[in-house]
Amino acid sequence: MPSFRNFCIIAHIDHGKSTLADRFLELTKTIDPREMKDQILDQMDLEREKQITIKLQPVQMEYTYNGQQYLLNLIDTPGHVDFTYEVSRSLAACEGAILLVDATQGIEAQTLANAHLAIDQGLVIIPAVNKIDLPNAEPEKRAEELAKFLDIDQSEVLLVSAKEGKEVKELLEKVIEKVSAPKDNSKEPLRALVFDSKFDSYKGVVAYVRVFDGELTKETELAFKATKTKIKPLELGVLKPKFVSREKIANGEIGYIVTGLKDLTQCQVGDTIVLAKDLETVEPLPGYKKVKPFVYAGFFCKDGDDYPELKVALEKLKLNDAALVFEPERSKALGFGFRCGFLGLLHLEVIQERLKREFDLDLLITTPSVSYQIVLTNKKQLVVHSAIELPEQNQIKEISEPWVNLEIITPNEYLGRVMELVQNKRGIYKNTGYLGTQRAVLYYEMPLSEVIIDFYDQLKSVSSGYASMNYDFIDYRKTELAKLEVLIAGEKVEALSQLIFKDKAERIARYLAKRLKETIPRQMFEVPIQVARNGEIIARETLGAMRKDVTEKLYGGDVSRKKKLLEKQKKGKKKMKILGKLDLPQEVYWAVLKKK
Repeated sequence: MPSFRNFCIIAHIDHGKSTLADRFLELTKTIDPREMKDQILDQMDLEREKQITIKLQPVQMEYTYNGQQYLLNLIDTPGHVDFTYEVSRSLAACEGAILLVDATQGIEAQTLANAHLAIDQGLVIIPAVNKIDLPNAEPEKRAEELAKFLDIDQSEVLLVSAKEGKEVKELLEKVIEKVSAPKDNSKEPLRALVFDSKFDSYKGVVAYVRVFDGELTKETELAFKATKTKIKPLELGVLKPKFVSREKIANGEIGYIVTGLKDLTQCQVGDTIVLAKDLETVEPLPGYKKVKPFVYAGFFCKDGDDYPELKVALEKLKLNDAALVFEPERSKALGFGFRCGFLGLLHLEVIQERLKREFDLDLLITTPSVSYQIVLTNKKQLVVHSAIELPEQNQIKEISEPWVNLEIITPNEYLGRVMELVQNKRGIYKNTGYLGTQRAVLYYEMPLSEVIIDFYDQLKSVSSGYASMNYDFIDYRKTELAKLEVLIAGEKVEALSQLIFKDKAERIARYLAKRLKETIPRQMFEVPIQVARNGEIIARETLGAMRKDVTEKLYGGDVSRKKKLLEKQKKGKKKMKILGKLDLPQEVYWAVLKKK
């Protein structure tokens, strides 16, 4: 009987994780050479273009080593912070992990965070430095960093080139040697971990599972512990990476179950599958939690007639992405749309791109915001995601905002600039560590609202592109917010209201007033643009009136005729200013509200 090895690859975006997986598939002859293509486990076009893994993908490979046959279950996991929960569940399905680092860039912050997750879950870590064939590679230096981080001898770090296939065979064999086989719990009551799921329009929900206790067979009735949903499997089997149907999934094996469910919420990542008869008696596997979004943005169609299509598109995407939440929202300026919740900015960007490509929707995305917890004077609690939802100031007792732990890895020469940037963003310094002699790890606590807009771009700017970051949610903390309201020609424009940290209100108010002056079309009368903080005007710009040359028809004559016409024009403009009503075109809202 073949022996199992369950492992995954931990790596940062573009460090060669998918390329290494390709070489493993070629080495084990899992895929016919005629069907082979680059990044074969990245099944979405978007993943190939952005060079990132968005959805994890399991695959089973067969390999013979020293006369013994092995079934190797590899899970290709995302590397970005927005998919940390997915990564943690896929780590829970494995006994080992390859920690892959780019020889030109070294350990990145998100790699560090995922490596800590793997170590905390007791996985065997196999370190490797990739891309040693590149002219600017520094494999020895990167191996030294990895050895220091893992507290091992540098000789244990493998130097590989996934692109050229150098040392890939040795790395795979090291996985077989070092990673232990799963414990034999085949006699125990069934417990299988759902580490991912996808929706198939013909088969319904397909759950990817790792069997920890007992065995999975087609004949038995199953149940999900968290949702209490009962199913009879329509099909089960393993992935190579296509579905290969089997009669059972053995103890310790990774495979798939076609559930037939039409609602993805009934099959949640991290849930435990048990026998239906054991639903109340068997304990679930640890680690399950509901994923809560922290970043919110408004999605509106530029063409209002596309609203029903946007609703259908979001519902379809939610079938493949349980972390996406949305609810209808109506804006006086932008019409009907949806307030959507995401795990982070990359998650938002991926959904936006998929809506554009897969459903051909032209969208306006408003500036991302976070969720604030409000305690009212009558002790009621509520959560708001935008300025329009904020109650009156005299009803609010306390406001709290989400804070995150922030890890930044940067070369030493940029340390001062990075620290100055984080302090300007209300970061609280905690500690500094070092990776080798040339790179530092900065640990901060920081409000999430400061991270989600343009912090990453600014970090790359001050570090010449060398710094990387990772963050994870800590808790909600008290804050002082200001509600910025925009008044144009004396009329309050609710759609342009924003929630801002109190100390930054004046600077943002001045920016808003200036931006509006640049984008509002000039009128026949003077238009005052005001921005108020909690009712008090703190910024003002004036959009000058268009001037028609009323004296153009005069040619000679007394100067008093010219003065008389100009005086008449002045009175007319004054009257227009009092009676005139300004209708803002949608372009103004798009220019001010769109994602910066």
